[in-house]
Amino acid sequence: MNAGKHILYKGEQLSEEEVQKRSTAFFQFMDKRRSVRFFSEQPVPKVIIENLIKTASSAPSGAHKQPWTFCVISNPSVKSEIRKAAEKEEYLSYNGRMSEEWLDDLKAIGTDWHKPFLERAPYLIIIFKKAYDFNEDGGKSKNYYVNESVGIAAGFLITAIHQAGLATLTHTPSPMNFLEKILNRPKNERAFLLLPVGYPTADATVPDLERKDLEEISVWFE
Repeated sequence: MNAGKHILYKGEQLSEEEVQKRSTAFFQFMDKRRSVRFFSEQPVPKVIIENLIKTASSAPSGAHKQPWTFCVISNPSVKSEIRKAAEKEEYLSYNGRMSEEWLDDLKAIGTDWHKPFLERAPYLIIIFKKAYDFNEDGGKSKNYYVNESVGIAAGFLITAIHQAGLATLTHTPSPMNFLEKILNRPKNERAFLLLPVGYPTADATVPDLERKDLEEISVWFE
């Protein structure tokens, strides 16, 4: 069995004090991250978006298959088409598909079926998961742990967006197959997540929410 080529891991060697300092600082930084729905029309250089996607693609994946495609949309007409299709699905969700409990839980967020950010944000990044790939002869090549792999890459991307000083929110209109049609994606790709990306407006607001305490989200076996 060919184990493949391995190279020496070149991770940083840090003191325990520095590790703790970094972990605390990073938590405090990420704790400021919020889902933003009010985007400025201030342009974002393409190189920044490229860097964000490269960061996302550094995520681990099953058998290193990297089963993802990042579609980046800045074309106004395409964004408009996506908004129209998304709002059609969202209207149906808010007016029949969602349970009363779900709608009640959303009241604190203050959302409805209108999604103007899909046109206003300078970029839309849509992550597609690849159920399988194709060999050179056209046959199928299996991918592994696709949902888990793409989910991790999405987390990397959201973190990278925040680190760059930009804003985003996770948008998942259901169903999302209209994205595959609008963007003419191949049959092995399925829409996973839509992220509008840009600078927040100066007067952008977010819900006044609290995160669960550590004791509520963790169980320790010591």
